Amino acid sequence: MNPVLTDPHLAAVRDVEPRSSGCEDCLRLGTPWVHLRLCLTCGHVGCCDSSPMRHARGHAYGAGHPIVRSLEPGENWRWCYVHETMV
Repeated sequence: MNPVLTDPHLAAVRDVEPRSSGCEDCLRLGTPWVHLRLCLTCGHVGCCDSSPMRHARGHAYGAGHPIVRSLEPGENWRWCYVHETMV
């Protein structure tokens, strides 16, 4: 799938550092995660949609920060939760 470089949400992307080495919410709750996603607006680290709690998606909608990138080694893709597409 080719990235959509015209997504209007890309304007919210910032140069951020991860705020945690794991899913912030899962660490607080003691729940497991599968993969990690980094919010490219604020640096929040959340778990992926394959994880039981799907915290990255919850943060995207709750905070209004729809663009994430994978925090998995060797991956550098970005995703827009609003448009459900690579960006």
